[in-house]
Amino acid sequence: MRWTAWSLTVIVLVALSLWSLGACVNPGEPGTTSPAASSGAGTAPEAADSGAVDNAPAPGEVAKAPQGIALLPPESPPARLNSSYWRTDFSRRTVPWEEIISGGPPKDGIPAIDEPTFESPESAREWLSDRDPVILFEHDGHARAYPLAILIWHEIVNDTVGDLPVAVTFCPLCNASIVFERTFDGQVLDFGTTGLLRNSDLIMYDRQTETWWQQFIGQGIVGRYAGEQLTFRASQVISFGDFTARYPNGEVLARPAMPRTYGANPYTQYDSTAGQPFLFRGELDTRLPATERVVGIQLGDVVMAYPFSTVAELGVINDRLGDVPVVVFHKPGTASALDTRQISEGKDVGSVGVFDRRVDGQELTFVRNADGTFSDQETGSTWNILGEAVAGPLAGQRLERILAFDHFWFAWYAFFPQTALYQGS
Repeated sequence: MRWTAWSLTVIVLVALSLWSLGACVNPGEPGTTSPAASSGAGTAPEAADSGAVDNAPAPGEVAKAPQGIALLPPESPPARLNSSYWRTDFSRRTVPWEEIISGGPPKDGIPAIDEPTFESPESAREWLSDRDPVILFEHDGHARAYPLAILIWHEIVNDTVGDLPVAVTFCPLCNASIVFERTFDGQVLDFGTTGLLRNSDLIMYDRQTETWWQQFIGQGIVGRYAGEQLTFRASQVISFGDFTARYPNGEVLARPAMPRTYGANPYTQYDSTAGQPFLFRGELDTRLPATERVVGIQLGDVVMAYPFSTVAELGVINDRLGDVPVVVFHKPGTASALDTRQISEGKDVGSVGVFDRRVDGQELTFVRNADGTFSDQETGSTWNILGEAVAGPLAGQRLERILAFDHFWFAWYAFFPQTALYQGS
């Protein structure tokens, strides 16, 4: 009965939230509807016309996407996916239709942010607390923070940092914060939300070809670019306080002028799910609770998940994945965006950082300090959660950040069932 009551509560809260998002969207308002959608459903995109792909297999062969992934036989999408609203090439797909379900809102019902504006950390302090979680992305001397208090309502920010077009994304149902390059196949793509899910994860689409992309793995699953792979960019979820301390002149995504209760969490207590997560139909691996946070890493053929609870207990994990010596840091002080109604009051889940623990060919071994910093045993240098040496013989050095993302365990296992799970040594 406890699970049933909780399910009803979450369903009502999320449904109301999603309904309000869709209800607030004005199809004629810039930034809320894809430019492609306004040209009329059923019209083939110009990009597809100019670059049609003839990938018909020979008898007995299986059609392959560019990455070598098998394309499924052409089959019309089911009526529930409202294919008449799309210009997607539905003859090309890599996943079964039954794995794709509606999340509630329609296409662009959760509006991506297409023209982001930024404010100073000092200005952002008027509405963000030190505990608020933000996605840190750095490029070419630019450091930007994207508060989950905003992304929880928009899920995608189409941005350009320095000279690099990127998509900063967040799927609340999987707790997946991921950054991609938007330059692909010689063009800059703009991403929007489909309103569809697979393994409870956001399915994005690009407005140029209306290919559907799986956010969790950055892969095209339906459309012209089915089987293609977006380029990941390393990022890190940290507290706003840690961002402002390190980047007092950095930039913080400003709240859009839309009727949203920024700072509020529409998925109250979602990360305390005691059973099947919302809209997830896959298999659960019971080694961890479904919504236990893990930091997931794929290095070549090695796939590993480190539970936040274990990293928090140890403070530091010195490990080796294949030939790469890695370190996983944990620092308390970052609130969960998916706990209490007010994000800033959420339980402390902390933040993690994953790095190659070699500096100039020397392999380092780390321990945590009581003040939230870390020290290497070889030189006694002091390091922060961002992998920067802030004191000691190596001051000024930076560890190489390893591509790693924070996720819920159920989602990581759904997309990487071959994963190993770190259980301590």
